Amino acid sequence: MSSESGGAPSAAQVKTERLLNLVLVLLYTRRPLGKAQIRQLVPQYGQSASTEAFERMFERDKDELRELGIPLVTEDIDPLHEDEPGYRIHQRDYALPDIAFEPDELAVLGLASRVWAQASLAGPAAQALRKLKAAGVERDGDALIGIEPRLRTTEPAFDAVKDGVVRRVPLRFSYRRPDAEEATERRVQPWSLISWHGRWYLNAFDEERGAARVFRLSRISGPVRTAGRPGSFEVPDDHEPELMVARMTAPPTQPSPAVVRVRRGTGHSLRRQARTVGEVDDTWDLVDLDYRDLEDFAEQLAGYGADVVAEQPAELVEAVVRRLRGALAAHTGGEG
Repeated sequence: MSSESGGAPSAAQVKTERLLNLVLVLLYTRRPLGKAQIRQLVPQYGQSASTEAFERMFERDKDELRELGIPLVTEDIDPLHEDEPGYRIHQRDYALPDIAFEPDELAVLGLASRVWAQASLAGPAAQALRKLKAAGVERDGDALIGIEPRLRTTEPAFDAVKDGVVRRVPLRFSYRRPDAEEATERRVQPWSLISWHGRWYLNAFDEERGAARVFRLSRISGPVRTAGRPGSFEVPDDHEPELMVARMTAPPTQPSPAVVRVRRGTGHSLRRQARTVGEVDDTWDLVDLDYRDLEDFAEQLAGYGADVVAEQPAELVEAVVRRLRGALAAHTGGEG
């Protein structure tokens, strides 16, 4: 088994990514696409061994999408060539009507949206959209509202940690405590992964310290590696994930000062929090404000992309840069 995090995707994951990419492609286009175009634009189809294998896979996928209620339709590409059908999904048929939710249902949807933001499907979906643009396919501007994956700037460790919890595989990673200057190597038995007050935490048994510990995912640096075989430990029967996080997470620290450079016309939330706002030049303002949690504030700043630059303190600058490198690695498949 590979020692790298995540491992090879399962057949179910490959199929889900392929169907998602197919839906995105057919929603995106304003004109019906032929099979040859679809094979070129959906990455998994391009890996087919032969045209016959692709066509069998595509026919199965069409049937499955229709069984799921997705309105995939067949249309003529060119009236002069009726023997070549085209395919697309009309946004007006795909869109849901207005739906009202109860407060508890909205809470569950909120949690699901945070999971989606970390999901491994975000990368392949973004790749499919980039290929569409590069191929010159004319976009239906309203079709993808609400389903295009947003840039993932945080928690690059999420997928590997989630897999470790599900498969009960010991993990190794570097972890930076808030009161420490350097990260330390940790080897753990992952018990549960939980979102608590807007942050992701790993509950685990720390093998070197011989005790249960809580790890915040945003403080994991570098790759998460497997350190044993699946199913090599048992989660205690009395383990309560929320209770463990509540007991072991520290209360907010005292506020610390920060200075950030903000592009004109952007960063309105930061400006509202500021003690002072000074003009740098025609493009930038200098904003002086306080933060309580380094990792949370770095996450907020990284979300602004090129419109906000951390200036001080040095540890904030490093935390923002680390997140942006993680975002680059997540979206390119590289190391950042």
